[in-house]
Amino acid sequence: MSSTDDHGDNDADTLETAEWRDALASLLRAAGAQRVREIMDMLAAAARAPEVGWQPALGTPYVNTIPASRQPAFPGDLAIEERLASLMRWNALAMVVRANQAYGELGGHIASYASAADLFEVGFNHFFRGGADAGGGDLVFYQPHSAPGVYARAFLEGRLGEDELAHYRQEIGARRRGVRGLASYPHPWLMPDFWQFPTGSMGLGPISSIYQARFMRYLHHRALLDTSARKVWGVFGDGEMDEPESMSALTLAAREKLDNLIWVVNCNLQRLDGPVRGNGRIIDELEALFAGAGWRVIKLVWGSDWDGLFARDTEGALPRAFANTVDGQFQTFAAKDGRYNREHFFGQDPALAALAQGLTDEQIDRLKRGGHDLVKIHAAYHAAAATRGRPTVILAQTKKGYGMGEAGQGRMTTHQQKKLEREDLIAFRNRFDLPLSDEQAASLAFFKPADDSPEMRYLHARRAALGGCVPVRRGEAPPLAVPPPARYAEFALNAEGKEMSTTMAFVRMLTALLKDAQLGARIVPIVADEARTFGMANLFRQVGIYSFNGQTYEPEDIGSLMSYREAEDGQILEEGISEAGAISSWTAAATSYSVHGLAMLPFYIYYSMFGFQRVGDLIWAAADQRARGFLLGATAGRTTLGGEGLQHQDGASLLQAAAVPNCRAWDPCFAGELAVILDHGMRQMVQEQRDVFHYLTLGNESYAQPSLPAGVHADLIKGLYRHAVHSPAQAKGRVRLLGSGAILREVIAAAELLAGDWGVEAEVWSATSFSELAREAREVERHNRLHPAEAPRTSHVQQCLAGEAPVVAASDYVRAWPQLIASYIAAPFTALGTDGFGRSDTRAALRRFFEVDRAHVVLAALTALRAQGRVDAGACAEAIARYGIDPGAAASWDA
Repeated sequence: MSSTDDHGDNDADTLETAEWRDALASLLRAAGAQRVREIMDMLAAAARAPEVGWQPALGTPYVNTIPASRQPAFPGDLAIEERLASLMRWNALAMVVRANQAYGELGGHIASYASAADLFEVGFNHFFRGGADAGGGDLVFYQPHSAPGVYARAFLEGRLGEDELAHYRQEIGARRRGVRGLASYPHPWLMPDFWQFPTGSMGLGPISSIYQARFMRYLHHRALLDTSARKVWGVFGDGEMDEPESMSALTLAAREKLDNLIWVVNCNLQRLDGPVRGNGRIIDELEALFAGAGWRVIKLVWGSDWDGLFARDTEGALPRAFANTVDGQFQTFAAKDGRYNREHFFGQDPALAALAQGLTDEQIDRLKRGGHDLVKIHAAYHAAAATRGRPTVILAQTKKGYGMGEAGQGRMTTHQQKKLEREDLIAFRNRFDLPLSDEQAASLAFFKPADDSPEMRYLHARRAALGGCVPVRRGEAPPLAVPPPARYAEFALNAEGKEMSTTMAFVRMLTALLKDAQLGARIVPIVADEARTFGMANLFRQVGIYSFNGQTYEPEDIGSLMSYREAEDGQILEEGISEAGAISSWTAAATSYSVHGLAMLPFYIYYSMFGFQRVGDLIWAAADQRARGFLLGATAGRTTLGGEGLQHQDGASLLQAAAVPNCRAWDPCFAGELAVILDHGMRQMVQEQRDVFHYLTLGNESYAQPSLPAGVHADLIKGLYRHAVHSPAQAKGRVRLLGSGAILREVIAAAELLAGDWGVEAEVWSATSFSELAREAREVERHNRLHPAEAPRTSHVQQCLAGEAPVVAASDYVRAWPQLIASYIAAPFTALGTDGFGRSDTRAALRRFFEVDRAHVVLAALTALRAQGRVDAGACAEAIARYGIDPGAAASWDA
């Protein structure tokens, strides 16, 4: 990948080659670098012609992109900053090792922050702006394994106390002692006033940072917030770049010219178990990927101590040696001492050996890689911050476990290093010249300089100049007024039998909400290339599709009423075929209240099958970040999407949503139910400012919509309300039928059959949310268990379904969804659901196959009554024959 190869024996005419090289050098001296670039661009264009077929090399030499001659003057006090970085390293190390000496099971990481400390410190001292900055402050995504170093800095800043550091990864035990414990990684849910972004699931931080940068542009272009001076910084690991989410949106960042985005990839060349690319060079690989995607790439490879060596290297021996050294060998060099490096690196050829002649073994051992040199880091950050028109990535080479010596620097086991012996701690103390006695070092004493010390005055002055401390998270924004449902959903609340799907009803409500004077501008509609599928094409003209450069072409359908319209102030985020991108956009909008102090209300609508199952980890990260917004799983359920088949039919998302603590999951059947849930959710999130988000299923099946009965709103929001009762004369028995979503209509039909064909009284209940019922029931159960002397409380589901009448619950989801409430009901309980893989067929055939149609609901009810002696076996056999049920058919989960 290196471009240092001079072709050697393959050069057909060395004299001519030398003349071309001399001509280029002459042009550089006479006209400067810009003219050289112009000539090279012209020659490259000519050489790419088919008759030549030349392609440029994919990389640049393994040296710093910013040469020493172009480095700006370092603006800080280098000595003080180096002392501060050493103190951060020590307190971070002490925090982790102390925790593991006390409790060997707690874990934690030393080596990652040891490699990244200088990268962070230059950012904290010169670039990461806090919320009080005139421009509004930057967003910073932190490498998760480096969290101890961020805590260590907050300790010196006075934001964390020694007791808190002493309870690293002991959040529960700390609470019992009246102290706040520190979370393992950046977790806004656990530390809501500290961390802004969760990055503990590696790979999610990178994609989230891209869409946060893009959302800042969205807010700016829509004139909602001036974000022009703000930047998004991300410090990530080189091994983390192997995650598909890390790489998936690189072209979007370049395509949208996100020059407010800067990544710093900490290339310590080592993953958790060994080298990232032991047989190659990860920095070269990443350079090719990022440059090919359109990013500016800044290599930060070698520290200032190497400048003199490069200056004396008239033969190009160093670049040649680097080009022939793979990462596995660089890691070995990091783990070994100066003598070894003299013999095995500089001893490769006479030219290299000559360069090292004036250096002692200790000086060779102290030669810094670029990511440990504050001056070089500042030069790279300065160039990145000044870049215009594209995002920047800084590939910074470091040593994992830097400064840990024989205890861990560059070793295969470094990532798991959590304990150090006395001699290792003293050696670390000596390596960084820390003001600690032997006993203080051995006892892992935290160290904080006096408040009036030069170090502390400098630290506070730098943060004050940059707008205050980071990270800091805000929890509230000015609330938004929510219009009454009658303003946008009267058609649904009083539908009077009009036919429509719940998807159609939602789009109609959204269209009206977008016109609301107070709320409309804060709504963010998001789709992953399915707006026409969901009937949202009318919004193209109404509010437009966001595009940072507007619409530079004439769309094919320009004359139609629903033509495709992109605009710089467009409101819809149309993300293309990328569920990961769409959910990242949703998260950026759903956390705007805390990140920007500006409440937004995102609605992301997608195929329900492609939601929780496909991007569940990103949804979990959104939950950690206390997101507020709506997720809408359209074409929901396993039997509503006729003809599509296995990978488009969703039977599990509601169950997955129910497992997310701050997600409220809903499965409405009727448009009126949907309207009440939307109103409830909006008021929770943007008026009451509760840290919840809502998942709603939407169907594409059109049917007659009833008006919502009066007086059911409260029960509907609790998750269950009585829809109807079918009472024949002299009923043989009584059952309660629960239905949700698409299957409620089958339950209604089953109740009519039970009353008309079998003389059974059937109550019909609409279960808008089994998870909300279960949530409240388990809270009641827990309260009663912990307060035995008080009168027992009764949950809503127990009040509704009291007595011995059998309960049959059916949904378009797996049986585990309605079974969430089974343990809270005393009556016999039967769950019907769509367990198994999907199929392609009609809705009727699918419902029969999964045994959730009206016939199977009737049979389930009769079977439950038979167990109570209300009907005999003959009635069940007759129902099987009458409704054409095949008793020999394979179960759906085995078929």
